[in-house]
Amino acid sequence: MSRIYVCPLSKLEQTVRETDAQTVVTLIDHATPVSRPPSVLPSRWLFVAISDISEHLEGHVLAQDAHMAELLAFVEAWDRRAPMVIHCYAGVSRSTAAAFIAACALEPEVPEDAFARRLRLVSPTATPNPRLVALADSQLSRKGRMIAAVRAIGRGEDCFEGSPFCLDLGREARTSAHIA
Repeated sequence: MSRIYVCPLSKLEQTVRETDAQTVVTLIDHATPVSRPPSVLPSRWLFVAISDISEHLEGHVLAQDAHMAELLAFVEAWDRRAPMVIHCYAGVSRSTAAAFIAACALEPEVPEDAFARRLRLVSPTATPNPRLVALADSQLSRKGRMIAAVRAIGRGEDCFEGSPFCLDLGREARTSAHIA
C-alpha cells in the first residue's frame, strides 16, 4: 500500500525517520531554511518555493502553473515502494493540498470527494490551499470537482501547526490514525 505522510517543518526529520520515507516534497517560502533529510537522496527531494497565499500579495510567491506541473511530474514519478512525506511550514495548507492533489493524480479512478473526506477524517486541521487545488484541478482536467470536494470539507480547525498524519492510497486503503 502506498502512503503519503503530511507534517509540519518542525516534524520533518522525525516523520521521515519514523516512516522510512525515501521521497520528500517541501512546499515552503523561499526564505525559510530547510535542509533535506540526510536519508533522502537529492533526486527524491522536491523543493517548491511558494508562499501560503491564494491570490497575489506583494513580496510573496503565488503558486503558478509551472509549480503545479513540477509537483505533478515529481509525484507521478514516485515509485511508491516507500512512503512519501509532504510538508510545509505548518502542515495545514500547502502540504494538505499537495497530499490531496497527489492522491487524485495517482488514483484518478477514485472520486475527488472520497479523498477530500478521507483527508478531513485523518486531519481535523487540514485546510488545503485553494490556489494549489485550483491549479491541479485545471491541469488534471477535473472540471471543478477537486475544488468542490475541498470546499465541501470546509476549513479545518484552527491551530498553530497540524499533527502529522497519513493518507493511504490503493484499493485496500484504510484511514490511518495520526502518528506521533
